[in-house]
Amino acid sequence: MSPHVPPPGSTRSAAEVNEQIRALWLRTGGSLSAQERAEYELLVVEWAEAIREEIIEAA
Repeated sequence: MSPHVPPPGSTRSAAEVNEQIRALWLRTGGSLSAQERAEYELLVVEWAEAIREEIIEAA
């Protein structure tokens, strides 16, 4: 796991995670290695969880 990805259960906002996803794509020029793909997948899962939390809090 990349040091940029916090452990499961971390509480970052969807916006923070989205910014990290964007930075990953910029840093790699849009072409991900296997390790970067794994980091991206973890970030997407974290982002989805953060979105769900934000929706629940707003309700």
